[in-house]
Amino acid sequence: MGSLSLKPGTSWAAAYGRCTGLAPEAFSPERVANHWGGRWTWDGRPGDATSPVDGSAIHGPPRLDAGTAAGAVDAALDAHVRWREVPLAERKARVGAALDSLTEHRELLGLLLVWEIGKPWRLAMADVDRCIDGVRWYVEEIGPMLENRVPLDGPVSNIASWNYPMSVLMHAMLVQALSGNAVIAKTPTDGGLCCLTMAVALAVREGLPLTLLSGGGAELSGPLVGGPRLGCVSFVGGRDAGGRIAASLADPGKRHVLEQEGLNCWGVWEYGDWDTLAGQIRKTFDYAKQRCTAYPRFVVQRELFDRFLAVYLPAVRSVRFGHPLAVESPEDPLPELDFGPLINAGKAKELADQVEEAVRNGGVPLHRGEVTEGRFLPGQDTSAYLAPVSILDPPRSSPLFHAEPFGPVDTIEVVDTEAQLLAAMNVSNGALVATLSCDEESTAHRLSAQVRAFKVGINRPRSRGDREELFGGLGASWRGAFVGGELLVRSVTRGPEGERPPGNFPHYTLHS
Repeated sequence: MGSLSLKPGTSWAAAYGRCTGLAPEAFSPERVANHWGGRWTWDGRPGDATSPVDGSAIHGPPRLDAGTAAGAVDAALDAHVRWREVPLAERKARVGAALDSLTEHRELLGLLLVWEIGKPWRLAMADVDRCIDGVRWYVEEIGPMLENRVPLDGPVSNIASWNYPMSVLMHAMLVQALSGNAVIAKTPTDGGLCCLTMAVALAVREGLPLTLLSGGGAELSGPLVGGPRLGCVSFVGGRDAGGRIAASLADPGKRHVLEQEGLNCWGVWEYGDWDTLAGQIRKTFDYAKQRCTAYPRFVVQRELFDRFLAVYLPAVRSVRFGHPLAVESPEDPLPELDFGPLINAGKAKELADQVEEAVRNGGVPLHRGEVTEGRFLPGQDTSAYLAPVSILDPPRSSPLFHAEPFGPVDTIEVVDTEAQLLAAMNVSNGALVATLSCDEESTAHRLSAQVRAFKVGINRPRSRGDREELFGGLGASWRGAFVGGELLVRSVTRGPEGERPPGNFPHYTLHS
């Protein structure tokens, strides 16, 4: 491989320049605006930010104080009162027009995602397209979903992690608006500001009641979580932050959707289709496992461990990572990578330190890649990158044993009995997804019924899903209403008196 260079036309300066030209109301050469009260505002204190791709400076979030955010929530309530009276046909037309605009500018949105959160080009475009295609399905299908249902009494407040600004956060916002609600969203602190701002700029031009605010959790948690006039609080992120949000709800009975992390596990028991598993293992490293449905833990029957290792190690060694926009020749397409950087250099160091501590305390390093194996520009900053790592039998004291790493680090447990298999797969008291590779169908179904995950795949991975597929979590991985398909609409609308929304609540769990 020869020396690499940045693909022409893909620099941050070029991407941001397209933003200022396309939406000058939301972007100036110096800073990004907030949107509330039906207009773009140049309030807030712009912070510093760096791209995880190469450590270079990019535009940071304009952080608001709590008082301004409270005023924005009041303005969103006024917009909600007006919007909930807009007929469904008009709401569908406006959301459809917004989707057309997002489609027209999809490559810019994807390029912003590359620079802001480090997604390789293929995965960045998939994030944008899943948002657009998913919401189009709702535009076509929402009529029957709204029968005997009305919008909430107040706007929906969204706080989401940085990893899927389009296919999770923007997707939810557009469906919430389509369902008759005004929508508030906080820009993720760690990345995705400009992509989300551009998407909102395109949507509000079509008359959608969207509010977009930036700020720290300490300043904005009060109005965006505890505001008594909110109709629903929707959160996607870690368990610690989710627990704080649950405790901050002004009314514990208020509609809420709190998607939290869990250690998603892949079990291998009485299995023999190794060629299929080899391909599946490599795909688990997409986006460096920085997604809520990643699989960072394999639980393997001892009798099969040698054959598992024979396919696992080559799969891990075949993973490709590096600068998402680096090419050998200007005319080359952008590289096909499994992942780029982690979200920031601090996260990469934290994980590297956890790996070293786990090995020092007894974990067995099966594979430790080197950052130098990646594709990089000459002399670029690589501090946010981490090569794939695999640890056998991590110590129980390590965070890698019980928590989701959100990075390209696998842990592997070897077990002898079905009881040990299930205990290892349920170590985090609930998960979003799990998979069991098992040849015997009856055994697979019997075991999968005892795995505490919302979705359990048999011989195939499970994911968040699109369109009509439901999504939620069991145990500590989810609080509140489930989403996906019809349930996403039901989570942000009111039905008949006494209705119990499907979800994971303190007093009941209801799947559908």
